[in-house]
Amino acid sequence: MAAITHGLNVQVTMPTITLLEVQKKNNERVNVYLDGEFAFGLNLMDAAMLHKGQELDDNAIVDLKHKDEIVRTYDQAIKLLARRPYSTQEVQKKLNRKDRPSEVVDAAIHRLEQYGYLDDRAFARYWVENRTRFKPRGRQALRYELMQKGISSSVIDEVLDEHHEEDNSAYRAAESHARRFRGTPKEIFRQKVGSFLQRRGFNYSTSNAAIQQLINALEAEDPEFFSQDD
Repeated sequence: MAAITHGLNVQVTMPTITLLEVQKKNNERVNVYLDGEFAFGLNLMDAAMLHKGQELDDNAIVDLKHKDEIVRTYDQAIKLLARRPYSTQEVQKKLNRKDRPSEVVDAAIHRLEQYGYLDDRAFARYWVENRTRFKPRGRQALRYELMQKGISSSVIDEVLDEHHEEDNSAYRAAESHARRFRGTPKEIFRQKVGSFLQRRGFNYSTSNAAIQQLINALEAEDPEFFSQDD
């Protein structure tokens, strides 16, 4: 590349790749040396497109670094999602904590969605199933929790409409809470367990049916479970 400066023909040279070296601590990354000096690290896939002796102008270097930042952000998200499912909003917030450019985070999120690692509908189903199994919640509470995770109202409605275990969930939630009230009158039992189910997001009719079912089961198991001081 040549440039004319004050009537002189000046030869301008671009940085040249003198070494591509796989990192010792991470064989998925490559150190790129320009003109004999370390310049930047690069993911293995993008480094495979380079070769020793290749010249890189400033724009090419900026572009390579930008691509690599997207890959590193994507890889961080993959490690996060390997622990448990997350909603798109949760992942986005965690990635933004590193003060990355928003376009880098957006590009990584888009790639995660493309490959199926982020799917808010699947996440909502996971959340509802997990709650139902380990810590039962009513529809109202589940809706609130999913909204806090950034799930859209339409997806929440769709997933909750698929969920047909609220009555059973209310019973199991009440059952886990009930035995601490042994020896209380039924009316006090109803009030205490009803308040608990209400906090868990179950509506009145569902809660009332679950409480009655539980009272019947407890009396059958232990006729002296309730105090007679009604």
